[in-house]
Amino acid sequence: MPKKAPIQKRLEQQAEEARNLDIEISFLEGLLKRDPDYADALRILGDDYTRRGRYQDGLQIDLRLVRLCRDDSLVHYNLACSLSLTEQLAMAAAELDRAITLGYRDFSWLNRDPDLKKLRRHPLFKKIRDRLKAMSIEIK
Repeated sequence: MPKKAPIQKRLEQQAEEARNLDIEISFLEGLLKRDPDYADALRILGDDYTRRGRYQDGLQIDLRLVRLCRDDSLVHYNLACSLSLTEQLAMAAAELDRAITLGYRDFSWLNRDPDLKKLRRHPLFKKIRDRLKAMSIEIK
C-alpha cells in the first residue's frame, strides 16, 4: 500500500477533527436544549463555534454567558474576543477593559491571542495598553 503524502494525511486529519468538533457541537446543543443555563456547556460550545469559524454563533453564546456570569473576567475576555472576530471593535475594547477590571491578568496571552488581532490593530487598544502601563504591567 503506498504511503500517503504528508499534505493528504494532514487534510484527512483536519477533516476528522472537524467531524469530531461537529459531533461535540451537536451534543452540546442538545444538552443546552434541556438545560439552557448550563454555564460549563456554554463555555465549551462557544469555544467550539469559534474553532469552526462560526463567530456569530460564538458571540451569541458569549452574550448568554455574560448574563449568567456577570463578574467572571474570563467570560468578559471571551466576549471581547468574539466581538473582535465579528469586527465590533469598540464593544470589544469595552469588554476587554471590563475583563481587566474584573481581574483578567493573562497579559502575555492577551498580546498573542489571534482572536484579538483586529482589536490590537485598532486605536482603542492603545487606551488599554496605556491602562496596563499605568498598572505597571508591560505587554509586548
